[in-house]
Parts: sequence; C-alpha cells; structure tokens
Amino acid sequence: MIRVQQQPFDPGHELSLVRQGRSTIGGTVMFLGTVRDLSDGKNVKAMTLEHYPGMTEKALAEIEAEAQRRWPLDATLIIHRYGRLEPGEDIVLVIAASAHREAAFAACHFLIDWLKTRAPFWKLEENDGGASWVAPKDSDDDAAKRWTE
Repeated sequence: MIRVQQQPFDPGHELSLVRQGRSTIGGTVMFLGTVRDLSDGKNVKAMTLEHYPGMTEKALAEIEAEAQRRWPLDATLIIHRYGRLEPGEDIVLVIAASAHREAAFAACHFLIDWLKTRAPFWKLEENDGGASWVAPKDSDDDAAKRWTE
C-alpha cells in the first residue's frame, strides 16, 4: 500500500493496521524517517518536500512492486509526506512484513534505499543562511547500487 500525503501519520497505528488479521507474518521491519534539526553543520528550520501527483505514486508503486518480486512479503506500506515540515516531524514510513525476518529486513532496506534515489521528491531546506535545494548524495546512490548488482 502506498500513500502520499500532507498530514502526519501515527507509525504505531499504521503498524497495527499492516499486521491486523495476518497470522502468516513472522517478522515486521519498520523504518521511520524524520526531519533533523541539523544538516551539513547548519541549523534546519524547516524542509519543504515537493512532488508531482500521479508521477510520484506511480514511481512508489513500481518500487513497492519490485520489492514484492524480490522477497516473499505478506505486506508492505509506504507513506511519504510532502509540504512544509519542521524538525522532529516524520517524513516517511516504510513497513515490510514477511513470514521470516530476513526477507522483511532486506525488503525494508531496499525500499528506503530506492525511495531515496528513485522517488520523485524535491527537498527545499530552510536554515539560518536562507533556503536551498537538497542535492542528491553519493552515499545514497552507492547504497541503492547494491540492489542492482
């Protein structure tokens, strides 16, 4: 399941919904991404995430489908927020559930790596020096590459 939304989400509630009625799940892994108050040595006041509706959901669905092809998953959930977020607010939630923990761990790791590099979101960071667009990081690209080799 995929949701792109402005409003906050409750990770505990979302986790319970993913697991509800699924007795086949033996391992569930959850990643929660949050806006930090410090980035590259600068105090972050806020981050604004922009996206193209329709295009974003399609890309997330393709990423989710790829994870489901690679691992025996009972359930997945991707929630990604957009709009202006302040430090401490949650940006993204990824949940992968499977009969076995290895598949859940690998799928969750894959999902967040590919979201960081393949999902069409743009981040504008506000700090003491003004606002600037966040450039892609080589470390994120390197992390995603391991899933293509």
